[in-house]
Amino acid sequence: MSKARSSQGCPECDGHLGVDAGETVCSDCGLVVSEYRIDHGPEWRSFADDDRNPARTGAPLTRSRHDRGLSTEIGRSTRIKGRKRRQFARLRRQHKRAQISTKRERNQVYAFTEIRRVTSALSLPNHIRDQACALFESAQNEDLLRGRSLEGFAAACVYAACRVAGISRSVEEVCEVSKSTESEHHAAYRALNRDLGLPVAPADPTEYLPRFATKLDVDRTVERRAREYVAEARERGLVAGKNPCGVAAACLYTAARDLGANCTQTAAAAVADVTPVTLRKTYVALRD
Repeated sequence: MSKARSSQGCPECDGHLGVDAGETVCSDCGLVVSEYRIDHGPEWRSFADDDRNPARTGAPLTRSRHDRGLSTEIGRSTRIKGRKRRQFARLRRQHKRAQISTKRERNQVYAFTEIRRVTSALSLPNHIRDQACALFESAQNEDLLRGRSLEGFAAACVYAACRVAGISRSVEEVCEVSKSTESEHHAAYRALNRDLGLPVAPADPTEYLPRFATKLDVDRTVERRAREYVAEARERGLVAGKNPCGVAAACLYTAARDLGANCTQTAAAAVADVTPVTLRKTYVALRD
């Protein structure tokens, strides 16, 4: 990092002074002349290889807000009284009304709020949240929301963003924390997949193994053996047309039985949110 030169000399050796990381340091003897200097530079840096020059311009833009995070607010103060206070209350009310001027923006505000809540409840990263908001906006541009619920589309956008990014989240998990039913979710997801052409591949049971293994508290050797069973099931055609969560749980249960780990069919089925009968069918198929 290049150091900025100071116009004064070092009080000890009369050497050159430079400013580095908020401290004024002598480049000859290393004496720290002053520290805790106010840094007037940018508050965040860009590590990308581009020509951007971040400055004190507030938070970066985000897709999770209908106005990209550029909105302003009229604050409150206890120092103003009487007529001036009522005037600011009217200005604040009119300002809020002007921020959402159309029904389209109102739907975006509601859906983006729901998407942020669902992604937070599922502990999903921010890029999944932004991708889900972008999917909702694309669906709105294609007029796919007519006759369908906003909650269903919010849940479907989160689920679709997870599928595209390869993050293991099942429909049941998304619907459990969202305000939509599974039927509303399925209707919205079918519309997204049909009209937007999402690059979604079939769900891989391997994606669910680390999370299920952690919940079942089994050893890493069990998880590795379960991955081998998933590969075997895929080669034998046992994965097609089946719930990937059930296949992952059955492979974990089979591996646990082989290695003598403590894992029951009921516990494995409960973690995957499937019935023990579904798990047992895949287990029997793997044993045959």
